[in-house]
Amino acid sequence: MTPIRFGILGAAGITPAALIAPASENPDVELVAVAARDRGRAERFAAEHGIGRVEDSYEDLLAADDIDAVYIPLPNSEHGRWTLAAIEAGKHVLVEKPFASNADEAERVAARAADSNRVVMEAFHYRYHPLVAEVIGLINDGAIGDLVDVSAWFDVHLPDRSNIRYIHDLAGGSTMDLGCYCLHLVRSLVGEEPEVVSATYRPSPEDDRIDEALTAELRFPGGVTSTVSSSLLEDVERQSATITGTLGVLQVEGFVKPHESNSLTLKTDGDSTRIDVPVHPTSYACQLGLFVSAVRDGAEILTGPEDSVKQMRAIDAMYRAAGLEPRQ
Repeated sequence: MTPIRFGILGAAGITPAALIAPASENPDVELVAVAARDRGRAERFAAEHGIGRVEDSYEDLLAADDIDAVYIPLPNSEHGRWTLAAIEAGKHVLVEKPFASNADEAERVAARAADSNRVVMEAFHYRYHPLVAEVIGLINDGAIGDLVDVSAWFDVHLPDRSNIRYIHDLAGGSTMDLGCYCLHLVRSLVGEEPEVVSATYRPSPEDDRIDEALTAELRFPGGVTSTVSSSLLEDVERQSATITGTLGVLQVEGFVKPHESNSLTLKTDGDSTRIDVPVHPTSYACQLGLFVSAVRDGAEILTGPEDSVKQMRAIDAMYRAAGLEPRQ
C-alpha cells in the first residue's frame, strides 16, 4: 500500500515528538508538506525535519491533491476552525487537544465529521499507550473491587507569562492545556459522563479570565467521585492519578507522558505490588499507528468526535462552576 501522506498546519514545538519522530519509524506514513503563518518559519522547520515542501498558506496545504491527512497542532483557539476546514477539504484529521474552544464548536465540527467518511481523531496520545490499557484491564478484572474515586493531577512550572497557555484569546488556561488530560483519563476509566459538583480556580495576575490553576470536584451517575486538578505554575511538577476501589488502590505516575517514564502500583490488603509497563513504543507512535489503521481498515478510534464533544461539555461545565465563561 502507498503511505498515508500528511500535511502539517503550523510549525509547533510539539510536532517533532508527536508526529515527525513516530512517522520516521512508520513506513505507512509520509510527511509531504508544512505551512505556517510565517513562511520563513515553515521553511526553517521543513529544512530541519526533512519535509520536502512548504505551502504558502493553510488553505493551499488543504487544497493539495497529494495530501491525505493533516496534523493540526495550532493554538487551542484554531483547532475547531481548521479541523472543520480540513474535513471540508476531504482530509483525514489528527488534531491536538483540546478538540475545540468549547462544546458548541465541538458539536459543529463533530456533526460535519459524522457526515463525512474521514477519520477525525483528537490527539490524546496517552490513551493509546499500554499503560492505560493495563490500568483499564486491572479495573475490569476487579483488582481493586468496585470503583469509589478516580482522581488525577497535572502540574507544571511555566513562569513565562507570554506563553500561549496564558493568552485568553488563544483559548489558553490550565484546564485547556493540562486539566483536559486529567478529565479525559477520569472519564475513560469510569466510563460515564460526570456532573461538576464544584470548581475553584486561581487567576493569572495578568488576566483573571485565565485559570492559572483549577480544581474541580466531579460526581458520576454510578456514584464514583473525582477530583480533577491542574496548574501551570507549581514548583513541583506531577502527572499522577489515584484510583480507589472497595478492595484496593491503583496509583499511577506519569500517565500524561508514559513514553518518558511511568509507574503503576497496586495496593491491596496492606500489600503493594509494582506493575512494570514498558515506555516503548511511545504513546505518539501508538496513536499514529492506530490512526493509520483507522484510515486504512476502519479500526475503532478511542478519541473520536463524539468523545470530544462529551469532553468539551465537561470542560465548559468546570469553567462555569468556577465562575468563568467557556473559551470562545
